[in-house]
Amino acid sequence: MDKVWLKTHEKFGIPSDISMPAENTSLIDIFEQNFKKFGSRDAFIFMDKTMSFAELEDHSRRFAAYLQSLNLPKGSRVAVMMPNVFQYPIVQIGVFLAGLVLVNVNPLYTTRELEHQLNDSGAQVLVVVENFASVYQPIHGKTTVKHVVVTGVGDMLGMLKGTLVNFVLRKVRKQVPEWSIPGHESFKSALSKVSSSKYQRPTVSLSDTAVLQYTGGTTGVSKGAELTHRNLVANLLQCEGIFSSKFGEGDAAEGDKVVCALPLYHIFAFMVCALYGMYKGQTNILIPNPRDLPAVVGELRKYKPSFFPAVNTLFNALVNNEEFKQLDHSNLKMAMGGGMAVLPSTADAWKKVTGTTIIEGYGLSETSPVATANPPINEDFTGTIGVPLPATEVAILDDEGNPIALGTLDDEGNPQSGEISIRGPQVMKGYWNRPEETAKVMTKDGFFRTGDVGIMNDEGYFKIVDRKKDMILVSGFNVYPSEIEEVVTQHPKVLEAAAIGVPDEKSGEVPKLFIVKKDESLTAEEVLAYTKQNLTGYKQPRYVEFMQELPKSNVGKILRKDLRK
Repeated sequence: MDKVWLKTHEKFGIPSDISMPAENTSLIDIFEQNFKKFGSRDAFIFMDKTMSFAELEDHSRRFAAYLQSLNLPKGSRVAVMMPNVFQYPIVQIGVFLAGLVLVNVNPLYTTRELEHQLNDSGAQVLVVVENFASVYQPIHGKTTVKHVVVTGVGDMLGMLKGTLVNFVLRKVRKQVPEWSIPGHESFKSALSKVSSSKYQRPTVSLSDTAVLQYTGGTTGVSKGAELTHRNLVANLLQCEGIFSSKFGEGDAAEGDKVVCALPLYHIFAFMVCALYGMYKGQTNILIPNPRDLPAVVGELRKYKPSFFPAVNTLFNALVNNEEFKQLDHSNLKMAMGGGMAVLPSTADAWKKVTGTTIIEGYGLSETSPVATANPPINEDFTGTIGVPLPATEVAILDDEGNPIALGTLDDEGNPQSGEISIRGPQVMKGYWNRPEETAKVMTKDGFFRTGDVGIMNDEGYFKIVDRKKDMILVSGFNVYPSEIEEVVTQHPKVLEAAAIGVPDEKSGEVPKLFIVKKDESLTAEEVLAYTKQNLTGYKQPRYVEFMQELPKSNVGKILRKDLRK
């Protein structure tokens, strides 16, 4: 394999390797060390209230003590279903401190999706914001969950403000549907129930599992990527290796702030905003709803961030917003795009408005997530996903799993493309309880096959040119056609269905459905209403086309490539 990216590492001062801590360390050690170092600094800002690292330590330790009081065996799973609120980092760190495994859950999931994830992960505890408690209610007692903790959005905002925020959401905006979960615990009482002095530090090593990060499956079944403490610690150190050229080696400057507009349950924000931000001593500005542009612009005006990780959709919306254009962007050191391709037009407009280049990176839930990134001190937008991070190898493999040598051309004289495959300490242990699925994506010599088709140039920059999988990428979220099809074909009037992604200016792609009717009275509106009930927002098809029959191969497999044509 040609590691030509090492020359680019050298050119931009990026280390080619990382120095991992001893086996008996874990994320707990990193948090403890950072709480000591950054105690008085603000760790998070939410709705104009700040939470210092010292307060975060106190709250998370108390939550860890509460979890330990439930007598859960080491490695038990705790599912967390929340938007970007103070409670998320408190619970996240509390779970790690208690020696348990965090299961991130999309708070917009439907009851069907939630039931699958809870049972698949075997979660024994669910921590949920009350706005989504009604989604869990119908499956209470039908999953592995034994303890439910419910919180209101305003619960950590202080007595006066918190009460007001919760009242407005419940009574004025009516954003909290009626719910009833017998025997649930309130978040506030969980925090005050057990003294933090009762907390017992568990023995956790780099090999222990830290997170189950669920990702869509090619089979339509959502699978948990099992990420160990080693995977996450390695990715932190790898991010530091490449980002330190912008934020300095070691601790970030006092006052460095990260915009956390991406949802924390998504692996990109989980690593690049929460974990990396806390590791560096940066302050995360929590934005619960990035679609509310006036609110986002208001936060940016107030806090003048230094780091802005986002997806193309948000960058694009901001550069077309007049108020954003008037802001003072002088503090912004770096903007990072991931989750979906950043369009050159968006990158150009962003640079004109803010004076900074969007650094595009690439990764997946299975790689903790960051695998490649553009060198941050390169002032040019390259239109590539960058070079491998320190201690990461990326190969372009053919269908037989053999590396394609640099300079190999295809029949038309273009660089030969192949499957982008990644090896490094950030690659997952495997899919939770699914050895056969793990075997499908791992090569014998430890490369994870991403399903993305790409090429590498002679400086070690990679570019995605196609997708091997039928996955649809909606604003950085993976949507698998098979899951949509599985839901739609349960409709009594549908005979057959196939889903594909079609281009969309805002989201990159959106799902489109092709349907063969069983009952002629079926309408597109009926189909869309049905999917709205059973699929979370970004998975819902935007278009429906009825056909007499679907194109199929000799063996009867639906040919999505023909539908795409």
